[in-house]
Amino acid sequence: MSIELRNVTKRYGQGAVGALDTSLVVEQGDFVALFGPSGSGKTSMLHLMGLLQEPDEGEIYLEGSRIDGLSEGAAAKVRRTRLGFVFQSSGLLTLLSASENVEVALRLLGEGGRKSRKRVEAALDAVEMLPRATHRPEELSGGEQQRVSIARALVHGPGYLLCDEPTGELDTNTGASILDLLRRIAHGGTAVVMATHDPAAINYVDRAYFVRDGRLHQPDRTELGLWLTEGQSF
Repeated sequence: MSIELRNVTKRYGQGAVGALDTSLVVEQGDFVALFGPSGSGKTSMLHLMGLLQEPDEGEIYLEGSRIDGLSEGAAAKVRRTRLGFVFQSSGLLTLLSASENVEVALRLLGEGGRKSRKRVEAALDAVEMLPRATHRPEELSGGEQQRVSIARALVHGPGYLLCDEPTGELDTNTGASILDLLRRIAHGGTAVVMATHDPAAINYVDRAYFVRDGRLHQPDRTELGLWLTEGQSF
């Protein structure tokens, strides 16, 4: 089971400014990091996988079925049921508790009641936030807020979690705890694809790629060493 970008091209503006031209396969259980400077194309790759953008050329497959070119309604259903999204900012609703924020994802699917509450509890427990279920975002640290956002992304049982700079607003130690959590989620069977500038991520992921000029590059040991010691973008 996998999600796949197959010879996908995406162009922005005249003259193909910021063009993306790449292929990538992510299997369930993988933890994959996409590194690169701003504008390199890593976020565009996430948007294509998440059906937030359409490719100009190429094909996108989810578990063997082609998913590019779907109607907006069909694409929205795929996003709600089979994909999960985590962003740099947690995006929690300030007036809702942690559990209520997670439950929002199920309400979008028309789910509620006792079964829904049990799923919310299980999702919060998986990210070690069940004891804080009744707390509102203002009562939570940045790392705790991000854990709740991860629970919200996981509560409906997606096969793939797409993360855009999930540690970008966190300190080093808190970021490391989030990376460790994402690794455990991936190895539990939910594939994680993460766009990041955080060099510490190399110590947690199964595969690391650098995106340069819209193309994927898998670094060798020397390049990995440069990234780890100097924080360079390739």
